Amino acid sequence: MDALPRIFKIHQKIEAPRLADVEKELNALLDQFGLSGKVQAGERIALTAGSRGIRDKAKVLKVIATRLKALGAKPFLVPCMGSHGGGTAEGQVKMLRHLGITEEYVGAPIVSSMEVKEIGRTSFGTPVLIDKNICEQADKIIVVNRIKPHTDFDHEVESGLSKMMIIGMGKHKGALMAHRLTIKHGFPAIFKEVLPVVRKALPFFFGVGIIENQYDQTASLHLLETKDFYEGEKALLKRAREIMPRLPFKQMDILVVDEIGKNISGAGMDPNVTGRLFFIGSPPLKEPKITRIFVRDLTPETEGNAIGIGFAEYTTTRLVKKIDPIPTMINSITGMGPECGRIPISFDKDRDALQAAFDNSGVLDPKDLRLVWIKNTLEMEYLWATESMLKEAQANPNLEVVSGLQDVPFDGVGNMVMEWPPRWAD
Repeated sequence: MDALPRIFKIHQKIEAPRLADVEKELNALLDQFGLSGKVQAGERIALTAGSRGIRDKAKVLKVIATRLKALGAKPFLVPCMGSHGGGTAEGQVKMLRHLGITEEYVGAPIVSSMEVKEIGRTSFGTPVLIDKNICEQADKIIVVNRIKPHTDFDHEVESGLSKMMIIGMGKHKGALMAHRLTIKHGFPAIFKEVLPVVRKALPFFFGVGIIENQYDQTASLHLLETKDFYEGEKALLKRAREIMPRLPFKQMDILVVDEIGKNISGAGMDPNVTGRLFFIGSPPLKEPKITRIFVRDLTPETEGNAIGIGFAEYTTTRLVKKIDPIPTMINSITGMGPECGRIPISFDKDRDALQAAFDNSGVLDPKDLRLVWIKNTLEMEYLWATESMLKEAQANPNLEVVSGLQDVPFDGVGNMVMEWPPRWAD
């Protein structure tokens, strides 16, 4: 390739509702629920704390803990993140700390252990395993999680309260056991087989579902009573899907992704965005169609967990050097996706990786190349595309072309350079 085609900047006009006051809304929901009449002094109440980078999760937990303590209850936080944090109790506490969820901020102790207890069996005879502290210490359980489309399957309920109860609360052993069912029976099996066992055996109090917009901000909060968990979550998933991030093109020859990480997506980069899904228990996604993916780096927050790098054909040696093989391995195996941890061909220079991607793209003339460049699969308000896509972008009423054509910017050693807008436009 003699020269890369020129690129232009696009602004996506996205729907991004935002909740103005999270604390006020949550307190109102707790009042409507009648919290004060449903809690007894001295009750130990477990609050689930997951590993995702949910912006207001710590704030939500703090409000709930404060209200419970005012009623004489004794709330405690339980890391509910399956195998994340390297599959250790200390690692999961550390992960919570990075997310701003600490005993000091929330006002409740963190009770962390990888020990599990069997609470029943599925019809296949497999044990259902749940965090031992939740099983033995909690008089009530409050489930808090973001509700969004999952990265590995398509179902009426995906990432949210139910998955937190099955996978997150199962710790490493429980998550592994539940995920095993998906290989032969698909993801719906865990909701049919495991969820009823969990619901019947444990004293759930209520759930709080968080929906976020494309800026990683809280769009809405929802309090669901236990009887409404599943049906309520179905409706909320539909809403979350409506405002999820998407690429504005159906076909691309090359997608350049600046960073992947667990704080971006449970799969490192969201298959709902890239169309790349290798999970053996789910059918392939139909769109978008991307011939080659080039991933440039890991986020600092992912702490070396490079799950999702296997979705790419090409990467950089600087990314490979940052990979921590232990959490990457544990996460990939526990999630039944060893393919997600495969390391692609790597290059010292971005320019060489782009050349290789072009050589394998099937495109003969560089001027015809359909290349899109994004920061990550969560932040896509702004993106870059090559000249061959300009007319298509101009014809799309949801896109605004906000720059002229320019050369792809490289530094002196051949690496791409870009200053992206901040994640949160406060």
